[in-house]
Amino acid sequence: MAGGISIHAVDVASGRPAQGLRVEIWRIDPDSSRIADGRLGANGVLDHPIARGAGVTAGEYEVLFHLGEFYADSDGFLTVTPFRFRIRDVNEHFHLPLKFTRWGYSLFRGA
Repeated sequence: MAGGISIHAVDVASGRPAQGLRVEIWRIDPDSSRIADGRLGANGVLDHPIARGAGVTAGEYEVLFHLGEFYADSDGFLTVTPFRFRIRDVNEHFHLPLKFTRWGYSLFRGA
């Protein structure tokens, strides 16, 4: 089984995990298909088989973080925040920590 893609998100303005944040993971190249869609748990982590490698193949990916929906207001600044990256070695694990507020975010490949 492949290394997987894991998500962990924290609302740094409140200092709390982003429980309920909707996340989609798409493989966009060589073909386009949504391979994960879910909400983060109480610990701010996406509990999905993709975190253990299910469905992960070499290619380009896009993760969509639905921050506007998370804040549930029409006055929000961010709506859907995309993050694109490439996987060449499916045996590597790709951990994507997201730190955000309603006005901005930081996202990177973690350890």
